[in-house]
Amino acid sequence: MINLLKFKIIIFLFLFSSISFAAEKSPPLLKQDWSFQSFFGKFDRGSLQRGYQVYTEVCSSCHSMQYLSYRNLAEKGGPEFSLEQAKAIASNFEVTDGPNSDGEMFQRPAKLSDKFVMPYSNIEEAKLSNGGAYPPDMTVLLKARKGGADYIYSVLLGYEDPPEGMKLDDGVYYNKYMYGQKIKMPKQLYEDLVTYADGTPATPEQMAKDVTTFMAWTAEPKLEERHKFGFRVIIYLVILTILVYFSMKKIWSRIETKV
Repeated sequence: MINLLKFKIIIFLFLFSSISFAAEKSPPLLKQDWSFQSFFGKFDRGSLQRGYQVYTEVCSSCHSMQYLSYRNLAEKGGPEFSLEQAKAIASNFEVTDGPNSDGEMFQRPAKLSDKFVMPYSNIEEAKLSNGGAYPPDMTVLLKARKGGADYIYSVLLGYEDPPEGMKLDDGVYYNKYMYGQKIKMPKQLYEDLVTYADGTPATPEQMAKDVTTFMAWTAEPKLEERHKFGFRVIIYLVILTILVYFSMKKIWSRIETKV
């Protein structure tokens, strides 16, 4: 019994030391003052529109956003493109539709009601095009990663030369913020990679911030609505508490008078 207890203690200490070592090895995430994270948080419309541009021009060739429709780009609380702009954006993509009267499938320009066009026909094609790694869908990816926006932002900017002595397989890159510090996605963001319509300098930091903001919205498109509702509920509860307090005070004052 004593030997079994000692064995469990040794295993616990080993696991604890391993976790501590891993925690020490991973640097703290880069922090940003995200406008959407405060209690009254709102999305920066300019950043959302720029983030969509970065996703389209840089990320969409590998990563899908299969839960997003083109009409969402014009909805309140999102990038808020005009309806005409959203229609123009959708028309740049082709989707498979049908069958037609001849029983054949056909290609047509996407409409507002269509989901974002997938970069690959299926998972196997995606893996084949990316060295065996499947690029995850980006719609809710930010919510699925510990650290959220800070983690996504950090990984996009975390590419460095590997430490001395570390060997990387072909098609694997060193990223100090990635889990395990190894990633199959090469560095994507370079100076002036895109040209922003509003004239904002397209630095890697700015592009990383914008596309992360866009991913935060796709992961929680009703965030602003939820914040507004929560604020109304708090105001209601404060008023209700005050009314209850004065009501109870009046009731107890009558009882004290009678006594």
